[in-house]
Amino acid sequence: MTLLLGCIADDFTGATDLANNLVRAGMRTVQTIGVPGRDDLADAQAVVVALKSRTAPVAEAIEQSLAACRWLRTRGAQQIYFKVCSTFDSTAQGNIGPVAEALMAELGAGFAIVTPAFPENGRTVFKGHLFVGDVLLSDSPMRHHPLTPMTDANLVRVMQAQCQRERVGLIAHGTVAAGVRAVRERMADLQEQGVLFGVADALGDDDLHTLAAAGQGQLLCVAGSGLAIGIPTLHGLAPSPQAAQLPAPRGALAVVSGSCSAQTNAQVAHFIAQGGAAFAIDPLRIVAGEDLAQQALAWATPRLGAQPVLVYATAEAAAVREVQARLGAQRAGMLVEDTLARVAQGLVGAGVGQLLVAGGETSGACVQRLGIKQLRIGPQIDPGVPWCYAPHAGGLHLALKSGNFGGVEMFRRAFSLLA
Repeated sequence: MTLLLGCIADDFTGATDLANNLVRAGMRTVQTIGVPGRDDLADAQAVVVALKSRTAPVAEAIEQSLAACRWLRTRGAQQIYFKVCSTFDSTAQGNIGPVAEALMAELGAGFAIVTPAFPENGRTVFKGHLFVGDVLLSDSPMRHHPLTPMTDANLVRVMQAQCQRERVGLIAHGTVAAGVRAVRERMADLQEQGVLFGVADALGDDDLHTLAAAGQGQLLCVAGSGLAIGIPTLHGLAPSPQAAQLPAPRGALAVVSGSCSAQTNAQVAHFIAQGGAAFAIDPLRIVAGEDLAQQALAWATPRLGAQPVLVYATAEAAAVREVQARLGAQRAGMLVEDTLARVAQGLVGAGVGQLLVAGGETSGACVQRLGIKQLRIGPQIDPGVPWCYAPHAGGLHLALKSGNFGGVEMFRRAFSLLA
């Protein structure tokens, strides 16, 4: 097997987001959970290694990412795609800059395009500034993210603050709009100046296709999932419905939600308003000694069937800040993740065969608790969110949703699409 593309994703929902775009464009793609221990990837043209490194300590994130890179390179990956969030989730310490620098050094790469743009999901970059819909990233709900608050929309400035060795420059929209040759000339000019990372503007899909073509032959790119739409065609591939076929679904339906993003809050509220059965997880009750995982499973089990049940720890930003002030951000997050992961494991054990998980950190915890090692990528629910299939407990259909993705009605519509 020779891989056309080797991908390293810094969280699990981001990995499925990227794999979804590759599959939609016709590339046979397998997603692994962590660095695989064996080579059972069939005829995959792309492998996406999903890591839980976005909020890990910097040294740990670098170590995991380098291990994934080395595994992919020994399997022949021609290019490494470091997949980051479309809202560039990170802090002043990392992890995007430090991991990108480590991958640059490992590969001996001379330059890398950087762009989280995904216009189909409302993520665009102009003059190096990231927009979420019609507002700057720093004016979006991401400024209140409990772990990675994004208060600066200038990606050149954000990434430069994280980089210890390399300089960061800009590939402006005028250059991108002028075409592949102009972008390559700008890349060469930046490299001559000692600038090895180029944050690239992108306002539409045409810009992403231009950037993908300009980056062909480069050993590394740093991007959200959007750039992936332009890569398969460079290898002579075209969209094919067969690329997204999954086995028929089975079992009961359930949703586990830990994301506290504004969009997931809206999805939870809509589900409950429409009469959906829901059980809330309160971190303070966990601290008080209550086993809310067992309580949630006792509540959910008799309700399992053809209608989805929801177990959620999703809360508004003010409530999250109050909990963090009392418990600390890391402890609060770990308590909720562990509880929801136990819930997911119990639900699958009780007969759930179709499971939607909302939130990157929550998805990582649930997938690890379930012992899933590999996912086949299926049809798209909403931009960036596909159904996947794991040959787990007789076969589990699984959707891992980034907190900010999906329409408000997603918690019900997702299962209708799979059926």
